[in-house]
Amino acid sequence: MDELPTRAQARAQEKSAGPSVARHGRLKRHHPFKTIAALLAGVLAVAGISTAGVAAYAAYDVAASLKPAVKLVDSKGKVVTPGLGAMDGAFNVLLAGSDSGGGNAAYGERGENLNDVTMLLHVSADHKNATVVSFPRDMYVPIPSCPDPKGGSFDAMSRQKINNSLSYGGLACTVLTVEKLTGLDIPYAGVIQFDGVIEMSNAVGGVPVCVAGDISDPYTGLNVKAGENTLQGPQALAFLRTRHGVGDGSDLGRISNQQVFLSSLVRTIKSADTLANPVKVYALAKAATSNISLSESLNNPTTIASMAMALKNIDVAKVVFVQYPNHYEGDGVAPTKDAAATLMQALQNDKPVTLTGDTGVGSEADPNAPAQTPATQAPSDASATSPADGSTPAPTDGSSVELPSDVHGQTAAQVTCSKPFQD
Repeated sequence: MDELPTRAQARAQEKSAGPSVARHGRLKRHHPFKTIAALLAGVLAVAGISTAGVAAYAAYDVAASLKPAVKLVDSKGKVVTPGLGAMDGAFNVLLAGSDSGGGNAAYGERGENLNDVTMLLHVSADHKNATVVSFPRDMYVPIPSCPDPKGGSFDAMSRQKINNSLSYGGLACTVLTVEKLTGLDIPYAGVIQFDGVIEMSNAVGGVPVCVAGDISDPYTGLNVKAGENTLQGPQALAFLRTRHGVGDGSDLGRISNQQVFLSSLVRTIKSADTLANPVKVYALAKAATSNISLSESLNNPTTIASMAMALKNIDVAKVVFVQYPNHYEGDGVAPTKDAAATLMQALQNDKPVTLTGDTGVGSEADPNAPAQTPATQAPSDASATSPADGSTPAPTDGSSVELPSDVHGQTAAQVTCSKPFQD
């Protein structure tokens, strides 16, 4: 059973770490969460409601449901101040999925508070491209010195799994860790609990997902049949949590399985039915604000709405989900430096990215998916490279950065299927 090390134990472990083959963690701890793009598009909610009276009430009620804010700091310890007004230019948002259960007894006794899901959304300055990067929970990274909420700071550590950062120093520590890893400034962040996944899936009336074969996972309670399944409530959460039911049973397979759900969720939220339905839009906004602890910079419905406005008209083919480049090393995974540098330099330079690899070990292209319409197809470009799985690549306008073929992911326009676990 993995226990989060004390700071002294963690430093000792750095000196004695030895190689072994990873299988990603303890059985009870596998839980993730949805997309930041869905959060922001959903919380726009209020801006999409047509009736003025309903909109005014919704804005008040959503604001009232906001949880106490989390203070973020930059690498020099300076407090990140809240942004106001319209969102201009590029922006970055980090969303961490906590495995604590949020105190809900239905999830059993949980003494941990690990960020088993860490996702970064980068929206381009022209608001035409969005990249969502998933960081494997067992990836070894440096954790910088982080502020102690009680005063002072925690020591830096040169090599710890990224999912220890939330317990070590809270959301601010996770943000600083990802900033150090990516070279990006991340002024906005939030933490979502299990119940947030359930409520957001309920708010949109369920999320349709394709499954390539029957999946039954006793660890999460997931039970789905081959074909299309519309998931909401506990089954939606179980689908996102499952590790043993998909791919090779690893967290890496779980990431690509999550991207099946997330891409469908984005398509669902972007559909005319969802955005035109004030009840669904408001319910999604309320579900998000009631179940997510936001940074002070994001704990403002106006700020969230201005971000969502930037995403409102984005083409789903230009929403790219990427697994942070990694490879197995010791009892976890480590960043694949050259591929990671290509991805991060693209985001630092505000360039769109093109996927050339497959979707990952937990998913595959849906062979029965209809051809994409011209509105969602990538524009013709001689430099575009078709992914290895034959699916449509991310759009490129000539300035797009092609990622190496060992970098996995998909666009929100791609219809993919989850792959049942295989030995």
